[in-house]
Amino acid sequence: MSDTEENSSGIDTPKQLVTVLLAAFVFPITIVVLLAQLATGGISLDKNDPAMSGEAIAKRLKPVGSLVLTSTLPQAGEKLKEKASLTMTMLPGAASGDTDKVKVVYTASCAACHASGAAGAPKLGDKKAWAPRIKSGNDTLYNSAIKGKKAMPAKGGNVSLSDVDVMAVVDYMVSQAK
Repeated sequence: MSDTEENSSGIDTPKQLVTVLLAAFVFPITIVVLLAQLATGGISLDKNDPAMSGEAIAKRLKPVGSLVLTSTLPQAGEKLKEKASLTMTMLPGAASGDTDKVKVVYTASCAACHASGAAGAPKLGDKKAWAPRIKSGNDTLYNSAIKGKKAMPAKGGNVSLSDVDVMAVVDYMVSQAK
């Protein structure tokens, strides 16, 4: 065997060794940088861009909604009757026939169950299903709608509704079953 056959690594001088070591570090770093640019589309962040201001970022990260806990639900009896009498004065639409707001609330919070009869909910306009409920009286219907009953959550699952709005929707649903 000769000396040339034993040294087949291709690195003969210290200069070649240093070059190979540098390439071993630079090449992977270059690949990572290029992949990062490919993934981000080459977008660079401009600190002076209004979309990158602290206020704009806080606005984008702001929660969509908020949770409001309240313990002021009316108890059965006089408070509920007072609220029922306020329905006609606070929501003139219920008395005058302008039911746009009531229909919007019904569609958003009640129709999911009352349009299909899900979980035993009486369908809107089903006189036979609503008859025993109507017979029990408005106070009972208001109380059930506000506090929830069986599978129905309080206020149809929309706790942000006022009691007056819920009672107006109950009146609307009852009127459709008469």
